[in-house]
Amino acid sequence: MKEIEDYNVKDWHEAVKEGKYVLFFHADWCPDCKFIEPKMPELEQEYSDFTWISFNRDNNMEAAQDLSIMGIPSFVVIENGKEIGRLVNKDRKTKEEVETFINSVINK
Repeated sequence: MKEIEDYNVKDWHEAVKEGKYVLFFHADWCPDCKFIEPKMPELEQEYSDFTWISFNRDNNMEAAQDLSIMGIPSFVVIENGKEIGRLVNKDRKTKEEVETFINSVINK
């Protein structure tokens, strides 16, 4: 999964204006983020039609504020620059909860 810094864009909106994306917000100090991180490669493979972008919230506060990300780990699904779903709260998330969320967004 690429970090947003890997895109070398001034504005995160620019990185997601075309295509399908899952934005993953986390922080190095967050134990609930560390809980889901080992499952991220499986999720990326399962939903490979999406580009997954990792945001360290502490390094990307502007993006977190733009998207009202108050709790982490959090996931936001973007399609062609528009948010189509979010799983944003401070609770620990299992792989199954993330799958259920993404499936509910893509099967609308």
